[in-house]
Amino acid sequence: MKELWETYKICAILRGLSEEQLMPYTQAAFEGGIRLFEVAMNTPEGEQQIRRLKKEFGKEARIGAGTVTTRERCLQAAEAGAEFFLTPCVNRQVLEFCTEEAIPVLPGVMTPTDVSVCMEYGCRVMKLFPAGSLPPGYIKSLKGPFDGTEYVAVGGVKPENAPEFLKRGFLGAGIGSNLIPKEYIETGNWQEAQKGIAAMMKGL
Repeated sequence: MKELWETYKICAILRGLSEEQLMPYTQAAFEGGIRLFEVAMNTPEGEQQIRRLKKEFGKEARIGAGTVTTRERCLQAAEAGAEFFLTPCVNRQVLEFCTEEAIPVLPGVMTPTDVSVCMEYGCRVMKLFPAGSLPPGYIKSLKGPFDGTEYVAVGGVKPENAPEFLKRGFLGAGIGSNLIPKEYIETGNWQEAQKGIAAMMKGL
């Protein structure tokens, strides 16, 4: 997981997009420079969206599954071809599944106990969630006792503050509904959406 985030830095979190919005949204993000995409598994037709994105982008982008909270969702995401999983919390069922199937997982953590449990399963890179609600120095506090761990920021990350999270020591960041302004989605202004993302990526 470390190499993945060191390479790509930003992951677009795709949650609740309709079938009509999916491709223009991801295409705008792709053209803006994003190569890492997470389809939230609580999105209607999430499995089909993973399959569609993998077919569309092939090896040019990495497609993962987010909000993987149960073993059932693990199976659905794996069958759809998700290359990596993300969770909002520490879930032993999911961690065990990923260990058994050798699927890269970015588990969501917030507390030292969370980090300790994930380390039992060999995880050294974790998702700090909700990162935007925690003190700026929190990541440094976690790295103190848990040397060798790295974190990805999710929750409260926006294009305008993403560089600041990286400066704090995060490997990368996941951006959901803040990635593209709602009005751009509603009006189909994908060109301006692409420009905004490109500007963010250039500033990282």
